Amino acid sequence: MHDCPHCTASFEDEVDFLAHLRDDHPAEFGAVDRRRLEQLSGGDDAGISGTALLLSGLALAVVAVVVFVTFGLGGSSGDDGVAAAQTPTNVGSAHHHGTMEMVVLGERVDFSQSQYQLQANAFHFEAGEGTVWHVHAQGVTLDWAMSSLGIEVTENSVTFDGTTYRDSSPEYAVSVTVNGEPVDPETYVLQGTSGTQNAASQGDNVRIVVETE
Repeated sequence: MHDCPHCTASFEDEVDFLAHLRDDHPAEFGAVDRRRLEQLSGGDDAGISGTALLLSGLALAVVAVVVFVTFGLGGSSGDDGVAAAQTPTNVGSAHHHGTMEMVVLGERVDFSQSQYQLQANAFHFEAGEGTVWHVHAQGVTLDWAMSSLGIEVTENSVTFDGTTYRDSSPEYAVSVTVNGEPVDPETYVLQGTSGTQNAASQGDNVRIVVETE
């Protein structure tokens, strides 16, 4: 039995399992593993040895995901912050959505840009969309989510693009709210809805603002 690490699906047949990964979860794999998955539809008869080789490669990819989430050893720019924050668990066991807006000194941060897309499996923006966030794990704190994007956020400070803005400074006002209420990013766990169409009305609406006094 092959259990999908990204959803609740299970398959007895290896080829069906690999086809499921290829068709339903292409974004979870790197370019090399996607090419391996695409070999399934190439029409050549690779036999058992080819399937075994493909499975071994995908197994390594799954192990890499587990290592990244558990120990913060992935290659994204926010890894150090992710490792320091409370680590999510059971990646693939959830799929929730909400919205996020971040404004720094009057400029809205565009999370649709490539450096903010699919930076972690537990939390990410995807498909070139920069408002609706996706959570795929249990216990994803706002602190961890922002760290995965390379942004550090506390109750009264924001570190963005190499600059730390503190609410205690006479120059800046910093607010971090969820659904209009101040939160502690280190302990606040993101809550969302299953459908992206209801993300704004039923999921957590995160708003992070840095402005001048």
